[in-house]
Amino acid sequence: MGAVMLQGTGSDVGKSVLVAGLCRALANRGLRVRPFKPQNMSNNAAVTAEGGEIGRAQATQALAARVRPSVDMNPVLLKPQGDRTSQLVVRGQVRGILRAAQWRQGREGLLDEVLASYRRLRAEADIVVIEGAGSPAEINLRAGDIANMGFARAAGVPVVLVGDIDRGGVIASLVGTRAVIDPADAAMIHGFLVNKFRGDPTLFSDGYEAIAERTGWRGFGVVPWLTDAARLPSEDAVVLQQSQAPRADRVLVACPITAHIANFDDLDPLRLEPDVELVMVPPGKPIPAEAALIVLAGSKATIADLRFVRAQGWDIDIRAHHRRGRPVLGLCGGYQMLGRSIADPEGLEGPAESVEGLGLLAADTVLGGDKALAEVRGTANGAAFEGYEIHLGKTTGPDTAHPAVRFEDGRTDGAVSADGLVTGSYVHGLLGLAAQRRAWLARIGVAGSGPDHSASVDRALDSIAAELEQHVDIDALIALSVLADRH
Repeated sequence: MGAVMLQGTGSDVGKSVLVAGLCRALANRGLRVRPFKPQNMSNNAAVTAEGGEIGRAQATQALAARVRPSVDMNPVLLKPQGDRTSQLVVRGQVRGILRAAQWRQGREGLLDEVLASYRRLRAEADIVVIEGAGSPAEINLRAGDIANMGFARAAGVPVVLVGDIDRGGVIASLVGTRAVIDPADAAMIHGFLVNKFRGDPTLFSDGYEAIAERTGWRGFGVVPWLTDAARLPSEDAVVLQQSQAPRADRVLVACPITAHIANFDDLDPLRLEPDVELVMVPPGKPIPAEAALIVLAGSKATIADLRFVRAQGWDIDIRAHHRRGRPVLGLCGGYQMLGRSIADPEGLEGPAESVEGLGLLAADTVLGGDKALAEVRGTANGAAFEGYEIHLGKTTGPDTAHPAVRFEDGRTDGAVSADGLVTGSYVHGLLGLAAQRRAWLARIGVAGSGPDHSASVDRALDSIAAELEQHVDIDALIALSVLADRH
């Protein structure tokens, strides 16, 4: 067959979820499916079997397609780390640090590598489902684009445009995109999807017809609000802005939202526990004194985020929590912050410097060396875990003699404080398996009854695929994919 690309009228219109759902629906039909995103920008990354990193969403989409994730599924990944700079990852490996102006000048040179990855996936699949980034309506970014129409035209891939009706103005956003983009770009678009509709879709029939009339594009469906999308791993920091008041009948776990927070999807498994209330604490708010457990998540700029923690007064809250005899868990960058010092002698995450840590672990971190990128398994707290490492630097010190985890190959990782209350580890996904999560929750008096996170995600993907089978003309999308390479 071929390929089809979903682009959006803006960010957060639901492209990632729709691509995941389509991958599962097509896989359920017996097709060999591969997800693809030419360029992604996210600090929530996943590790592939070949030891590379890609965006979290593409790893989820690979799961949806029932294949192992590969670096070809997201050949260009930008990981923002502050001061208008991003780490550039190409085919899973760090290529360097770029400022915004450098990226706009240099991205076109990456198009050949993006196309090579795409063609490798095409060679092994019946159909490739491609996700754009941002919106093609951002015409100020069109020159040198490799994420949307720049890729679509170079690869000859037909496009379906996704609009989000929940945020309002979906007619204007779809019709407006048609109006502002270059006619040659518009010719790549063959239809549209209306996403996140609440209520009876027939109530939007007049609007649906108006979009088709004004754009000349056919509609491929009106997708309802997919409640199961909330069970998929978090990728974008947008979800952190959607805070809700905590429920008083649950045990509270708190995680402060630092400026450069990364891989905060590590906390997603806690949402599966009916007796746990996960609170992501925004800047300007104290960490709740009633928190039974504080988790410090990963960071793309650890020293900068440590300063951010102190600026918010969260260091005071964390120490008070520890004095109350309550546990603290640090993951990756959060682990580094809990130690006595962090040194960045090569200036990998900012200015070359050494700073004092929170001092809750007798351990010291030096940033440098090759980035650790590996899937890992082992035991911690007497229970099994599965996860991955994705970090720079090495942590040493007295508390590392009391490791937090032991890998299958006998290596150890992390540290536990002398009083047993503070734990740090470089393992992402540590809480994914139900048995491991139960061992942690037992420390705060919670029995734990949630499932393995991967099983929950898999069921959510099946549910989303079933919804798309009902509300989207998937047969027409398959037929459209045959047009790939013919533009």
